[in-house]
Amino acid sequence: MKKIIFLFIIAFTFSALAETEVKIKNEVNVVGVRPNFLVGYGIVVGLNGTGDGTTSRFTLLSIANMLRKMGIYIDPAQVKTKNAAAVIVTASLPPYAKSGMRFNVNVASLGDAKNIGNGVLIRTPLMGPDGKIYAFAQGPVSTGGGFSESNKGGKIQKNFPTTGIIVNGGIVERDLPFNFENKKEIVLTLKNPNFDTATKIEKSINNYFGAKIAKAIDVSTVKVEIPSEIKDKVAFLNEVLNQKITVSNDPVVVIDERTGTVIMGGDIKLDTPIYVSHGNIYVEVTKTPVVSQPPPLSAGATATTTQVKTNIKEEKGRIFGIKSPTLKDLVDVLNTVGVSPRDLIAIIQAIKEAGKIHAKIEVM
Repeated sequence: MKKIIFLFIIAFTFSALAETEVKIKNEVNVVGVRPNFLVGYGIVVGLNGTGDGTTSRFTLLSIANMLRKMGIYIDPAQVKTKNAAAVIVTASLPPYAKSGMRFNVNVASLGDAKNIGNGVLIRTPLMGPDGKIYAFAQGPVSTGGGFSESNKGGKIQKNFPTTGIIVNGGIVERDLPFNFENKKEIVLTLKNPNFDTATKIEKSINNYFGAKIAKAIDVSTVKVEIPSEIKDKVAFLNEVLNQKITVSNDPVVVIDERTGTVIMGGDIKLDTPIYVSHGNIYVEVTKTPVVSQPPPLSAGATATTTQVKTNIKEEKGRIFGIKSPTLKDLVDVLNTVGVSPRDLIAIIQAIKEAGKIHAKIEVM
């Protein structure tokens, strides 16, 4: 039986609703100071026969156009693409990125390539929402150990070999258009909108500077006026962000459906009792090679075929209950009865829909 993959994150000995002192910068974003998403279209080459097939016509045209720019003219129909793949390149450009700075880029197959690992991305322009080129990407692609192997007997795959990353593969070519010196006010947006947090930020800033320069506009926005006598606005913003407030550690459950991981923070409470009925249907497909041998001295030839057998097994539904008020005890019960991580995720989401979990559910 599979063991349920779960992690409990408990900060020291605080309870789920204990208050913690943090700096304002940990709870807010500064409007204008944020990452910027870039995207581009490129070609990964050097693949060992795992690239796009001839059905990915855009790959053929892209390679032909690339070669034409290098002075080599070729008919796209004559291009073979087993060692090349068309990809979409995405990246998050850090705030205030300057020319020459490097950053990581993500690469994802656009065609029918089986594996882009260990290939090399050819120089690819990365554009912002305005259509302008802000960076270029190039370098070897790493899929983090992912692989995919298949034959007539079946298929084995680990992770996703059609997506990868190029560490420090991007380089900034154009500075981002943002001038902080012309600002007369700073707008702070809360990462987790909350009236209580917004009010505390307002009071903390006003108490430190001895003036009402901060104002909570709504549940997620606090505006801070920059006094006219302030000459160093960078130092002023640094002082604002380093002020401390107390926040509540609300319980949260983070679910990663791709890996089957469940991360639980704090002492999460349940409304008990809870009764769960759960059952599964398992489908098993078996392929067996069968060799047909003709009689001696006959004109027939030996033939090999594959016999496919499908078995369906329906697991009996199990009903179990729990009277403990914590989610940890529920997970222990599910682990005891052999529930898989995928089933655990479905059960937790269903209990949340029933209003029995007092925590926020975040699905990655």
